[in-house]
Amino acid sequence: MTKILILSPSKSMLNSLAERLRFENFSTAEADSLPSATEMCRTATFDAAIVDGDMELADIGLPTIVVARKPNVDSAVEALRHGAIDYLSAPIDMNRLLSSLRSLHAEDDATEREPQHRVVRHTSRRTNCATQPIIGRSEAIEHVRRMIRRVAPSDARVLVLGENGTGKELVARWLHLKSSRSAAPFVEVNCAAIPAELIESELFGHEKGSFTSAVKQRKGKFELADGGTLFMDEIGDMSLSAQAKVLRALQENKITRVGGDRDIAVDVRVVAATNKDIRHEIELGHFREDLYHRLSVIEIDVPPLRERREDISLLVEHFIEEVCSRQNVERKGIDADAIELLCSRPWTGNIRELHNVVERLIILSDERIDADCVRRYCRC
Repeated sequence: MTKILILSPSKSMLNSLAERLRFENFSTAEADSLPSATEMCRTATFDAAIVDGDMELADIGLPTIVVARKPNVDSAVEALRHGAIDYLSAPIDMNRLLSSLRSLHAEDDATEREPQHRVVRHTSRRTNCATQPIIGRSEAIEHVRRMIRRVAPSDARVLVLGENGTGKELVARWLHLKSSRSAAPFVEVNCAAIPAELIESELFGHEKGSFTSAVKQRKGKFELADGGTLFMDEIGDMSLSAQAKVLRALQENKITRVGGDRDIAVDVRVVAATNKDIRHEIELGHFREDLYHRLSVIEIDVPPLRERREDISLLVEHFIEEVCSRQNVERKGIDADAIELLCSRPWTGNIRELHNVVERLIILSDERIDADCVRRYCRC
């Protein structure tokens, strides 16, 4: 079970986060000061830490998610300088927090606990050991597979469209794995999770002294992905000023670090994704049309779960196998009427929601998952 250390002087934050994370099947421990946290790390093993942004940051040897009550560019840079894997603002977006925590488990073997491994995870994700299969036999998902097979060998830029939780990142990872760039880095950046003031530094890097807290030179995601694939998730949430610089990078295959005056050549295949109606965003003036045409050489639409209901039973069986193995419990069976009941649900959160529900049912059910169990514990 993934174990999380929560560090905050606020009892309300400690209690609310601990309660929610335990509900999501994480193990938690709470500390109200840095010395307490340091002592706990000496006597117990943790997979990650969630740290109140009001506290003085320090390297405690864990991948850290910082929650800032008053986010600003200086504190964000300071958090990243201390190796933070994510920087969130309060009130906390729990979906984003849970996604960051679960990615830790998916990307690393449980024996990899040294700080240097965790820094690598922040900068360049290792897709070959973490990529899940694309599950399903529906025509809609077969079409996605065919598109991946046709498009992946080329260097064409791809725009992946679909609702939240449909698996856009998974499509991007398979485009990379099936390409000639598969041995090179796959680097991901969530454009919605990074403050607007920090996005340019995150993408293009910065020079030492270019702004407050820039104590050393730092490479951006474009440089880290050189020779490989850069996955720009939630591209529709990027600011117009950042869009202009991304457009230049795509046109010229060059970037300039923040505070720098030297062009740096990069060889990067960009795969972008969004859950927004990008053409409507263009009409509203929120997204540059020229950037859209640069990104959408190929478009892949990932269908919502309600349009591929025949795949739900396969997904449920796959998630049961995966969750039981991860939780180290005996594999549980599921009754046909329970499957039928799950297939009838709306699944507005798509595959991500289905995965969470299956995990909840495994934890709370007895020997088998039956229809009564689904009715009792499925709040979708």
